[in-house]
Amino acid sequence: MAKQSKQFTCQSCSAQSTQWAGRCDACGEWNTIVEDAGVKSGIGAHPAAKALRGRAVNLVGLDGEDAPITRLKSKIGEFDRVTGGGLVPGSAVLVGGDPGIGKSTLLLQAAAALARLGERVVYISGEEAIAQVRLRAERLGLKDAPVELAVETNLADILATLEQGKPPALLVVDSIQTTWSPQLDAAPGTVSQVRACAQQLIRYAKSNNTAVFLIGHVTKDGQIAGPRVVEHMVDTVLYFEGERGHQFRILRAVKNRFGPTDEIGVFEMGDKGLSEVANPSSLFLSGRESGTPGAAVFAGIEGTRPVLVEIQALVATSNLGTPRRAVVGWDQSRLAMVLAVLDAHCGLSLSNHDVYLNVAGGLKIKEPAADLAVAAALISSLSGAVLDPQSVIFGEISLSGALRPVAQADSRLKEAAKLGFKAALLPSSLTDKRTAKSANLSLSGLESVAALVAHVAALAPKKLETVSEPVSQAG
Repeated sequence: MAKQSKQFTCQSCSAQSTQWAGRCDACGEWNTIVEDAGVKSGIGAHPAAKALRGRAVNLVGLDGEDAPITRLKSKIGEFDRVTGGGLVPGSAVLVGGDPGIGKSTLLLQAAAALARLGERVVYISGEEAIAQVRLRAERLGLKDAPVELAVETNLADILATLEQGKPPALLVVDSIQTTWSPQLDAAPGTVSQVRACAQQLIRYAKSNNTAVFLIGHVTKDGQIAGPRVVEHMVDTVLYFEGERGHQFRILRAVKNRFGPTDEIGVFEMGDKGLSEVANPSSLFLSGRESGTPGAAVFAGIEGTRPVLVEIQALVATSNLGTPRRAVVGWDQSRLAMVLAVLDAHCGLSLSNHDVYLNVAGGLKIKEPAADLAVAAALISSLSGAVLDPQSVIFGEISLSGALRPVAQADSRLKEAAKLGFKAALLPSSLTDKRTAKSANLSLSGLESVAALVAHVAALAPKKLETVSEPVSQAG
């Protein structure tokens, strides 16, 4: 007779053990270990491995004639951009974001757009009643869209419903943490339930050429809750980001098997839902104050798109033993590195100053090309110098104080010229005549961070002790 053995799984890292503990030995998290579904062992358990015989599969070569894939385009430009030009039939997409950021609103608008184009779309809600979803659709002006709606959390019932009639082109499950399989004894939202439900939905997507969207909850650290293996199972992982104090929302692709990663789509939240922003640079730079120290315009690249944002810095004398370092929208470790380089190679000690850094508009920047713009904003705030409001800045800083070139410089400069900027401050290795001519900008090349300090110090009302280096001009 088979006997039931207990198994415990960590909700954070999926590590398994035979007994419960308050702290996971694998990841170190507290109170994350829960009892998993029972595993049978002994007589009557799973047959021996040698008795299991699989079927042989056909092996084919890399070359072949397959039908071209026709993507499902929702006609929402920013949404289609992030997904790589439209949804691929049979793909599985995981969408995460903070509570109330607009995940359900975004996918309801995308589902309604595809339904209006004649595609069969099914929306399964596990968190809201039908009346609540209809109320949102009425507010968004989507009540006439032929979206098939149901409220269910039992995965077996969901799959049985989908088997009736033609398979849908798009299936939205809101959310994967509320979905549960009757084959498991674990509660909804546990590691085993999330993993099993995601696997069965992905299997349905592949076998029926249905694009499946799974909405996922996030933890307090901003990561999608549940086992990390779900992010490996799906084809695309999207994060919906934004600050509650801003009306801007950013849809970012961190994994995409059918398109570029780190692509972003910019939306604006309003009374009628989310509206796409075709030119995010002008939106992020709106309301910019000229003539203010500590502000620099950074020309960045998000995915395949150049984006211009304002970086704001405030350096103030501190009375604390340990000065504060507050960062919003950038990597705090990267800021510590820039401060160390300014201290070691330029003699600008900020050990007795509080430093506050902010990326205006709620955008989160990850690329190291923002080093030079951050350093310029810090030096500007410390000295009181006002940087040229018609100039953009970009470049990577090395630990030696030298400036390194960055990729896609031409795209950054062309975007700056399109928005009316007249000059650019960048590493000297990028100031060739071809680049200057194509962008029609006045380019100022810098060899090191010391040259940046000398350049900003020339604009400052109060003198800074700097190590001066020549600035090369081009254009």
